[in-house]
Amino acid sequence: MSQEPLIAVFVDFENLALGVRDLKSGAQFDIQLVLKRLLEKGRIVYKRAYCDWSQFRTYVKEFHANGVEMIDIPQSRVSGKNSADIHMVVDAIDLCYAKQHIDIFALLSGDSDFSPLVSKLKENNKRVIGCGVKSSTSDLLIAGCDEFIYYDDLLRSARKSRGRPKTTDRKSEAMERMVEIVESLSGDYDQLWGSMVKQTIKRVYPGFSEAYYGYGSFSEMLEDCASRGMIRLDYDKSRGNYLVGLP
Repeated sequence: MSQEPLIAVFVDFENLALGVRDLKSGAQFDIQLVLKRLLEKGRIVYKRAYCDWSQFRTYVKEFHANGVEMIDIPQSRVSGKNSADIHMVVDAIDLCYAKQHIDIFALLSGDSDFSPLVSKLKENNKRVIGCGVKSSTSDLLIAGCDEFIYYDDLLRSARKSRGRPKTTDRKSEAMERMVEIVESLSGDYDQLWGSMVKQTIKRVYPGFSEAYYGYGSFSEMLEDCASRGMIRLDYDKSRGNYLVGLP
C-alpha cells in the first residue's frame, strides 16, 4: 500500500476568479497551477468546483480537461449569494465522514465563511490546506488552516519558469523537472529522500519514465543531476537511499 497522503480538493470558484481579476495581472485563474502544487503533497482523489458556471463559461473546458467535477449553482434571488458556499460545506463534511481514508482537504477560497468548516475538518483529524489570492483572503481563514498556499506565489513562480529558454534536449528537460520538484519539496520536508522525489515526479508527470530520458535507473538520473551541480546528494547506507537537497 502506498503511503501517499490522499487529497480532496474543493473550489469556491467565484471567490477565486474575482480575486485573480483584482490582481490586474491580465491572467485568468489557472487551476493547473494549484493542482500541480497539491500533487507535490499527495495523490488527488476528489476534485469539485462550485459556482454559477453560466457566468464563467470560458473556464469550463479547462476544468473538464483537469478532471474537476463542476457543481452548477445557478444564482437566483431565492438561493442568494451563499448557496454555492453551503453546497461546498455540506459536501466537504459529508466526504469527511463517509471517506475516512482521505487525509487532506484542500479548500480553494479566500472567504472567512469557511473558517467553521476548517475547524470541523481539523476536529476530525484532517489536515487542511487553503489556497487563495493574498489581497482577497481573510486572515481568519489563513490562521485556521494547517498550511496556506498563495495563488500569487504560484503565478509568480510559473511566470519565472516560462521566462526561461525552452530546452529541446531530453536530459536537460529531465534535470529541469527534477530541480523543480526538489525545490518545491525542500520547503515541505526536513529530510527529502530519493524515493520521495521519484514518487512526486510520477504524480505531477504521470507519463514520467527515467528510461525515456536515457537513464538505467532513477538513482542514475539523481547522480547525473548532482554531477551537474543542480542538486546535492548524500547516500544513506542503512536505508540504501539518497538524501536529496539543493546545492
